[in-house]
Amino acid sequence: MRQASMSAASARQAPPQGGVVAELPTEYPFVLPRGYVDEDGAVHRDGVMRLATARDEIAPQSDSRVRENPAFLTVLLLANTVTRLGSVHSVDTYVIESLFASDLAFLQDLYRRINQAGHTEADVVCPSCGHAFGVDVAGEAPGES
Repeated sequence: MRQASMSAASARQAPPQGGVVAELPTEYPFVLPRGYVDEDGAVHRDGVMRLATARDEIAPQSDSRVRENPAFLTVLLLANTVTRLGSVHSVDTYVIESLFASDLAFLQDLYRRINQAGHTEADVVCPSCGHAFGVDVAGEAPGES
C-alpha cells in the first residue's frame, strides 16, 4: 500500500513525456477600455490581473459588506486579483468602486475568462464581411500592435 502511494506521488512530480514542464500563466495583462481616473486626473489603463485562489473566492463570503449587498462580492474579488493598474500604488475597493461601469464590466468578464474558461480569447465575427476570428480581450489598446 505504501509503495503504491509513493508511486502515485512520483508520477505526479515527474515531468510530462519529453521532459518539458508547461508553465501555468498566473498573471494576465490588460488594457481598460476607458481607464481609472485618479484624484489628480491621471488616467490609468494598463494593468495586471492574477488568477484567483480558493481563498479569494471564499473569504469575501464572510464580509459584512457582501452579506448586506451580494453585488459587493465583485468589488472584493477584483480588488484582490487586480495586482497593478497604471501607477496606482494599491488597487483597493475604493479604486474598483471608482471605475467606469464599462471598465468594471470588462474586468468582470476578464476575471470570469481566466478563472473559469482558462483563457482570455473570444471568438468574434466581422459584421461587414462575416469573417470569424479570435480576439484577445485582455489585449492592447485600439490602434496598437
